[in-house]
Amino acid sequence: MVDRRSLLQAACGAFAGSSLSKVTFLSDALAEESVHLPFANGERPLVSYPGKRPLLRLTSRPPQLETPFTVFDQGPITPNDAFFVRYHLADIPLTIDPEAYRIEVGGKVARKLSLSLTELKTAFEPIEFIAVNQCSGNSRGFFDPRVGGGQLGNGAMGNARWRGAPLKAVLDKAGVQAGARQVVFNGLDRPVLPETPDFVKALDIDHARDGEVIIAYAMNGEDLPWLNGYPARLVVPGYYGTYWVKHLSDITVIDDVFDGFWMKTAYRIPDNACACTEPGQKATPTVPIKRFDVRSFITNLADGARVRARAETPIKGIAFDGGYGVKTVLFSSNGGRDWTEAKLGHDLGRYSFREWNAVARLPAGEHFLKVCAINAIGQSQPIAPLWNASGYMRNAVETVRVIAQ
Repeated sequence: MVDRRSLLQAACGAFAGSSLSKVTFLSDALAEESVHLPFANGERPLVSYPGKRPLLRLTSRPPQLETPFTVFDQGPITPNDAFFVRYHLADIPLTIDPEAYRIEVGGKVARKLSLSLTELKTAFEPIEFIAVNQCSGNSRGFFDPRVGGGQLGNGAMGNARWRGAPLKAVLDKAGVQAGARQVVFNGLDRPVLPETPDFVKALDIDHARDGEVIIAYAMNGEDLPWLNGYPARLVVPGYYGTYWVKHLSDITVIDDVFDGFWMKTAYRIPDNACACTEPGQKATPTVPIKRFDVRSFITNLADGARVRARAETPIKGIAFDGGYGVKTVLFSSNGGRDWTEAKLGHDLGRYSFREWNAVARLPAGEHFLKVCAINAIGQSQPIAPLWNASGYMRNAVETVRVIAQ
């Protein structure tokens, strides 16, 4: 007889106020202190940008700001001023007139639309999801061997309540023509050099019309922060943030497969079940990155933390996946030799962070705490990290070393 605990253990062995019409940088971006992420060249300044508390700055042009990991221990919803920032192009909009702002809808549609912000908010029945936005390269700094790209820790993610117009309703109003295959999205950020490809993304037509993709204008009950896409952005629940186009300006229906750089060349993963290759090897063939895998973290204890020996030590964390929903979280206090089922917190929806908690009594000495999540279709986290040349989709079982004394 195989009991539930044995099955679960086996599974884990198989991870500016946005209402303003102008934002400025440079003198506003003042480093207050720095932190050191636990990998090579991991020192990061903590920098304040408009509408943001001090965040970890990876680059300044374009702004790439990572959320300090301690934020994730403060609740399942990531505050707007702590939400990470990721741009690809350096010419980001510094002024937007909300009265003049429009989203142009065209291509293979019966009626072209030019939607104002007011129309977006009033002409369509709004929908709302609590959903995680996660950068494809979140945790890239931990890849070994090291890979190119932004060396991010675990803070290029966040969970928010998004509200907006359903993309399906907008497309239905425009009247999608027969033969449509994809919907293409562009925003107001632009390349500095003409040789740099514009950041344009695409979704298959059925996905675009699934009723869950949102043209969001509100985040956690407020206007979108400027650096998170004011006044409207695409929200694609369960999919990596590369599809969440900010400052959305153009929606175009096409009858082909979009072959722009950011779909055909960039943001692609090995076309296999693990999206991985042997370290140092490039993958052929590849496919566009899409839905993220199941992940979990311990949030209330940092690596190297000291706890009281033999005392009841609370362990807290978060887990999430790409939309199937987290069903089980397992916790190990002895490096993965034994696992116990953690208690799950309130369910905020299948796209949201799910809080969990456990208790450990640790004898004096060094201990390696591990956490592993399992989703509703049985997917779990690999014990050993998987590797690919782009540093995408890390979801290995995380380990936190603590000292009991």
